Amino acid sequence: MPKRDATMFRHGLLLVVAIACETVATLLLKRSDGMSRLWPSVGMLVGYVAALFLLSLVLKSLPVGPVYAVWSGLGTALTALLGYIAFGDRLPPGAWVGVALVCAGVVFLSVYLPRTD
Repeated sequence: MPKRDATMFRHGLLLVVAIACETVATLLLKRSDGMSRLWPSVGMLVGYVAALFLLSLVLKSLPVGPVYAVWSGLGTALTALLGYIAFGDRLPPGAWVGVALVCAGVVFLSVYLPRTD
């Protein structure tokens, strides 16, 4: 694998892990019951710190606009899906169409994300 491809893969993987950390932290925020429960609150804080740290590593080499769009889009879609699974959060069908459009936008951004040389 050429160096540029390896770098893009590494940053893409870091971004995926950052999104996962942010999503878990957001779910723990709900579990923390207004930060009145200790361990979900601690987990939430650790998750957000880890997510932002990993995002900062990605932003050292990739442009902020597309990276943040992917971060927020996938994080939002994943949080909506896991909120439905974990908490029974209900969204009307039109909202799920919106989530699908966000995911489609993320795919387009990923395809056209500028490559670092």
